[in-house]
Amino acid sequence: MLLYQRSVGGWPKAVGDVKVKYDHPLTPAQKATILDDKGRNDPTIDNNATTREIRYLVEAAKRTGNLAYRRAAEDGIRYLLKMQYANGGFPQYYPDHSNYRHQITYNDNAMIQAMQVLRDLAEQRGDYTLLDQGLVAPARTAVARGIDCILKTQYVQHGQLTAWAAQYDEKTLQPAKARAFELASLSGDETVPIVEFLMDIKNPSPEIKKSIEAAVAWLDKVKLTGYAIRDVDDPKQPSGRDRLIVPESGSTIWARFYDLDTNRPIYVGRDSQVHYSLAEIENERRVGYGYAGTWPAKLLNREYPKWKKQQGI
Repeated sequence: MLLYQRSVGGWPKAVGDVKVKYDHPLTPAQKATILDDKGRNDPTIDNNATTREIRYLVEAAKRTGNLAYRRAAEDGIRYLLKMQYANGGFPQYYPDHSNYRHQITYNDNAMIQAMQVLRDLAEQRGDYTLLDQGLVAPARTAVARGIDCILKTQYVQHGQLTAWAAQYDEKTLQPAKARAFELASLSGDETVPIVEFLMDIKNPSPEIKKSIEAAVAWLDKVKLTGYAIRDVDDPKQPSGRDRLIVPESGSTIWARFYDLDTNRPIYVGRDSQVHYSLAEIENERRVGYGYAGTWPAKLLNREYPKWKKQQGI
């Protein structure tokens, strides 16, 4: 883990097409190659990269007393502080801003994971009391800016607050396209951890409460009642299997993507064309990407009612 940390302080999720793994030994030649890569511009917060390393190293520093682990975690924190935009958003990668990597990225929980680490430090939660106290105030400022960005990027549809997109243009703060099959749209997935993060704020402002209530109302509004997702074997398909959305009494799911104007569920393959049925997407994407799921279920059924009770709403 210490070998893979880049000079700028963050970690890559992969080197080229090879995923970074910490569960096997490295040969001397591999270690030398990794050290030679120290200056690469590939650190990211995508797929939990950097945040998972910081969390692990903080725990390891507490457990072992090894100063190298603590310093590496602190450099990781400095990386998060450095990559944050002035408006509070976090890009998917830093310093590599090619393609869509410069966009403010909620996709796969990237920005929220970074915010959670910084908040743990800012509020001195758990083992984060071990870290350089000079980082606490900057972390507190970064969290405040991040929350401001979250509130500003909540999408207003026909005058009503709704949910969040997976990516945003860092200048206009408008929903943006990422990969070919990830068009600008509202997310039934990424909205959930954003709301959970907001609900964990102590003494939330009226604006934060309003944001939470609006997002929950939207999630309840766009749920697909009476449907379920099923993975089945299908020798006729290129992958030998298929994923279907089928009628099922008592079941509820949500789409990953909803049209920004109509809230209609949309399904987009590698051709970037909007479809309104999962069955119209190519098999490789159907079985290889989560176009529908039950992500908001626990939030709506348990977490939000508990939060309302705590807030006396």
